[in-house]
Amino acid sequence: MSDQLTLSAEARERAGKGASRAMRREGRVPAVIYGGNKDPEMVHLEERALMKMLHTGSFMNSVIMVDVGGAETRTLPKDVQFHPVSDRPIHVDFLRIAKDAAITVGVPVSFIDEEKSPGIKRGGVLNIVRHELELSCPADRIPERIEISLAGLDIGDSIHISAVTLPEKVVSTIDDRDFTIATVVAPSAIKQAEADAIEAEAAAAEAPEGEEGEAEGGEASGEAAEGAKEGASES
Repeated sequence: MSDQLTLSAEARERAGKGASRAMRREGRVPAVIYGGNKDPEMVHLEERALMKMLHTGSFMNSVIMVDVGGAETRTLPKDVQFHPVSDRPIHVDFLRIAKDAAITVGVPVSFIDEEKSPGIKRGGVLNIVRHELELSCPADRIPERIEISLAGLDIGDSIHISAVTLPEKVVSTIDDRDFTIATVVAPSAIKQAEADAIEAEAAAAEAPEGEEGEAEGGEASGEAAEGAKEGASES
């Protein structure tokens, strides 16, 4: 399960672009906590602490306890806005959640047991169709990642969601089809070699017919030439 993280925050007394710009100059990032049948709460965070969490790569699918003056609120990050030039975070949206609430998150997929895949051993390539899965789970049971084994997969085999064992109380939000997560495919070099072989076989099969056609055409031309000579002698 993903770790529960804590961010210290301070209440924002003023809103608006001017106040937000002033906060950013001081190394703070404006944020809002909303949802849970409560009024939105305007806060600001330390930029360095926020950046540290963003660099973990799991910020968006982690429960974040936002501590405002000693009062903690359980939240889930819903959006982070970045400056278009500097790429610094300029605003964060947090959604209030109850401990036992069911939430929808995108959880990254990782693949293991490559050495146990006959297809990959033969030079096959893992083609990843979905790098993350959209899952529904309790707020306190968000998986950090979903591991999928490649053991036994050969070239041409696929991994579908039905073959993945999800943690308890965790389900896919897509339940109307058995979608593909990844396939083991032949590398382009193998595909090209197969295509070249097929093309060579086809050319070899067509060559005798072409030669016969040329021979028949030559015989016909010879007969026509002889007929022309005979006609000239008779005249």
